[in-house]
Amino acid sequence: MDGGGTGRSRAATLALVVAIVAVALNQRPAVVAVAPVLGDLRAETGMSSALAGLLTTLPVLCFGAFAPAAPRLARRIGLETAVALSLLLLAAGIALRLLTPVALLFAGSLLAGAAIAFANVLLPAYVKREFARPGVVMGFYSASLNIGAAAGAALTVPLATALGVDWRTALGLWLALALAALALWLPVAGTGRAHRTSDPLPDDAGSWSLLRQPLARQVTAYLGLQSVQFYTVAAWLPTLLADSGVPVREGGLLLGFSNVVGAAGALLAPAQAGRMRTQRPLILAVAASYTVGLFGLLIAPDTGTLVWVGAFGLAQGSGFALALTLIVLRSPTPLVAARLGGVAQCLGYLLAALGPLVVGALHDLTGGWSWPMVLLLAALVPMTWFGWGAGRAAVLSTDGGTQSVSTEDVGAASPEGARTPAASVDPAAPADG
Repeated sequence: MDGGGTGRSRAATLALVVAIVAVALNQRPAVVAVAPVLGDLRAETGMSSALAGLLTTLPVLCFGAFAPAAPRLARRIGLETAVALSLLLLAAGIALRLLTPVALLFAGSLLAGAAIAFANVLLPAYVKREFARPGVVMGFYSASLNIGAAAGAALTVPLATALGVDWRTALGLWLALALAALALWLPVAGTGRAHRTSDPLPDDAGSWSLLRQPLARQVTAYLGLQSVQFYTVAAWLPTLLADSGVPVREGGLLLGFSNVVGAAGALLAPAQAGRMRTQRPLILAVAASYTVGLFGLLIAPDTGTLVWVGAFGLAQGSGFALALTLIVLRSPTPLVAARLGGVAQCLGYLLAALGPLVVGALHDLTGGWSWPMVLLLAALVPMTWFGWGAGRAAVLSTDGGTQSVSTEDVGAASPEGARTPAASVDPAAPADG
């Protein structure tokens, strides 16, 4: 881990990594904390199953809808300030959920989803700009996403029980984490004023034109299909296990366990990916782990449950971290990383939002979980196919082609190699001097 050639001391670098981790820890609890309290929420509000499904899916839809706006926001106000703004919006969204009207519960979820969408895109671009070897820091970042998700799934109900509060206050407890991250971020990251520019904002078409390149489409599809697996199982795993005879409380804890195991994979996969000329062996390892987890949940969900949930958690943690790292490694500059991240997460999360809805509908149609599990297993085939293409040793080109790269080029996808005229006009690229 290094300061990316910025002249930052070891202590300052460590403080910055801690701040990045703190922001990352906030990017999942506001989403996954809803599922464990959904029963109490519906009982108090009288919310239908359809509206409850929308409530859990809304933030993921926002991840996709707002992701393309993140690079433009960062360019206008500065990358660091945009990350800080995302934390403020997240805090506001969580606070809205504390209010009684059901409409504000949805409004808070929408605001929180938009905030997380910005951070999802901006933090990887920030890591690419600030660290010469981003793999290790991306590992910490990705692992923190999993730990945050595990905390939201496993701790929301126990914290509410211990404090004697209702479901609404339980959701509001995560406000403290957002404010703590903001307090850590601002002193070490600053406002990004030095990186702002008065140049005209780029045309949004510049981001979408990346999809003309097969490599960009492959990275996008891999991220999307990987996210389908995670958000579908996150939404339905407690219910699937409950229907198999596992107590509801244990279902939430097992979902948390899945994310804790995933954190280990998320920590290791990016660092390993950054050392490899091609990431295809990791793509295959992720697919194998998914197969074990999903097949186990299909044939014996109440037997060997820890093994199946652990295998799935390892797959989703390492797979999602690998997908994010591929955005960084396949991009020649921080500008391209931000744009590819915005496009890939827009389409990827919109696809992911369909997963829980389709699987829920299939469960209602068939009256069981066998066909939904078969569908998720089948989805591994295109996911692995696109991952195989995304994992090859190449980077996107600004002229519409694809450039092959050496092992050293892959490992050093860094701000030093990215400080080109094309990168210098973006907030994710460092200012001269």
